[in-house]
Amino acid sequence: MKRICKRLTVLLLALCLLAGCAASGSGAQTADSTRYKVALVAKSTQTDFWKAVFVGAEAAATEYNMDLTIDGPDTEEDYETQNQMIADAVASGAQALVFSAIDYDANAPAIEAAAEQGVKIVVIDSAVNSQKVATYIGTDNYSAGQMAAQAALRGATGDLKVGIVNYDINSANGQDRERGAVDTFAESGRAEVVATIHTLAEATSARADTLAMLQAHPEINVLLAFNEPTSVGAAQAVEELQLQDSLCMVAFDSNLETVDALQTGVVDALVIQNTYEMGYFGVQSAYKLLAGQRNDVEKHVDTATRIINRENLFALDSQKVLFPVS
Repeated sequence: MKRICKRLTVLLLALCLLAGCAASGSGAQTADSTRYKVALVAKSTQTDFWKAVFVGAEAAATEYNMDLTIDGPDTEEDYETQNQMIADAVASGAQALVFSAIDYDANAPAIEAAAEQGVKIVVIDSAVNSQKVATYIGTDNYSAGQMAAQAALRGATGDLKVGIVNYDINSANGQDRERGAVDTFAESGRAEVVATIHTLAEATSARADTLAMLQAHPEINVLLAFNEPTSVGAAQAVEELQLQDSLCMVAFDSNLETVDALQTGVVDALVIQNTYEMGYFGVQSAYKLLAGQRNDVEKHVDTATRIINRENLFALDSQKVLFPVS
């Protein structure tokens, strides 16, 4: 009887060891399977703005051990290519999508289709017309437009005649910035928006269109531009017409051209967004959604925005936000 009990004990121990090994193997497989696949589809891959976003996204992907792909069209007007990139990402097994919409409405069907396949949707920078979005991470764009107008009101005296250089009219973030600026100017009682243009989000087009606007409206003494390419092109137009001493310009985003324009007086203030955080928190949120941590994901995350001018340009904290990836 004792011998039988001993044999049973040995057998049970062996079974426990085998079960432990199986559990260990199963655990390793689970660990591998939780290396989630995330696709970031941006408006563009060309500008310093997006390059800084990508650095933040890659940092989060490394920290959370995720497979991250990054893609975007050549121009910030090509929503059709964006839609194809979304479909391709889903077909390649992406479990979450971090996305910035070129067109608020035209990008919505592709996002809806991805969500129908079970893909988690995180939007950064620019919103899309879909109820399937789990969270938005980025600038409070209406507030950023207000900040730009307030900087112009502080930087110019007397009555203001305002020209606005905006990009794609169907892009939600640009329209929110414009509304914020226009409302602030109207409330001031001393500013009138005399001309608004919607140009391609590239410096060459923005320069040509701004030149035409300034020549058609010589009364303009305040100029606002709402993203990096339009800011570069508009600043080039101001410098070409030698208006820097008679015109107050407020621009968005930082690269070598806009910062140089700030130093030389062509630009009077820059509205700087926290691009690194957009990328980092976008991918971090994707991880939390996939890992079942939905309660830890806020519906709206406002990344910091600040004004940089010649007075605070060389402060250490200003340099950090101007050159987040240097």
